[in-house]
Amino acid sequence: MSAPLLVEVTRGDLVESAHRVAACAVDARGDVILQAGEIDVPVYLRSAAKPFIAAAVLEAGAAQRFGFDAREIAVMAASHSGEPFHVEAVRSILEKIGMDESALQCGVHPPYDDEAASALRRAGQKPSALHNNCSGKHAGILALAKILGADPATYLRAENPAQESILALCARLSDEDPSRWPVGIDGCGIPVYATSLRKAALSFARLATLAGIGESDAAALRAVRDAMLANPEYVAGTGQIDTELMIAGRGNVAAKAGAEGVHGIAAIAQGYGYVSKVLDGNSRGRGPSTVAALRRLGVLDEAQAEQLARFARPKVYNRAGRAVGEIRVSEHAV
Repeated sequence: MSAPLLVEVTRGDLVESAHRVAACAVDARGDVILQAGEIDVPVYLRSAAKPFIAAAVLEAGAAQRFGFDAREIAVMAASHSGEPFHVEAVRSILEKIGMDESALQCGVHPPYDDEAASALRRAGQKPSALHNNCSGKHAGILALAKILGADPATYLRAENPAQESILALCARLSDEDPSRWPVGIDGCGIPVYATSLRKAALSFARLATLAGIGESDAAALRAVRDAMLANPEYVAGTGQIDTELMIAGRGNVAAKAGAEGVHGIAAIAQGYGYVSKVLDGNSRGRGPSTVAALRRLGVLDEAQAEQLARFARPKVYNRAGRAVGEIRVSEHAV
């Protein structure tokens, strides 16, 4: 087994902390192109699975029935930062399916975007479920429940037909049996499955290539992928890593991060899927390791990597705003 990637956190001339990152890239056949660390143990994909959840919604015919546009599809696959355009897209999904924000069971938190959060405070308003980073996904699952005739009040339960449909599609994409998956509860309340980095990378390779799957699944994946690429700001938000990766990738990179340091990438021209996991769950290891791995795989060139420098080698600042170190991949790790 190869060693994990090592992300170093420096202060002055010393390495103060380090994060190990397991990672795997495969092609459309499932052949391993890159391996770092253990790639065959279960890992919860968390929000990195959102493109596949959105694909399950579309595979059921929701886009045609409700007239969803590309921005609404992109926000279904999003961990958005609660900016006004995100909120409006989620509200639009709910209006099209005849529901409102009271149907969302994802919980409430302030917008991740500082300006959006400040604007709410200045207006004397409190955040709602629409500002939850997962609200687009939940609105999409409600649309799926309506298509299937399932009870929208129980859409979070694993036995709800909407969730069964989602897990079935995710299993098809990774050539697995969903009945054997470890399934937990995500931060937003939905069932979340665990699979190996190898199998997860295969799912992202299929997002990249649309190969090795049925026509209906491929068409749904294509629609989600195209929506993400056309509207990267809806997938994350202004200045966020997934948005900036897709902008720098110029139509070649579909990116989706998940909690606890998970990251999934579909590299379209290369036909690769890449998934990584910061083993201690600290997300600060994600950017440096992802950019380094994509450089090694030939997915990003030098100019693109430079465009992403603030994610590849973010600065460590003290309380006075002075740069006192950086976060970087060890030069011996790639």
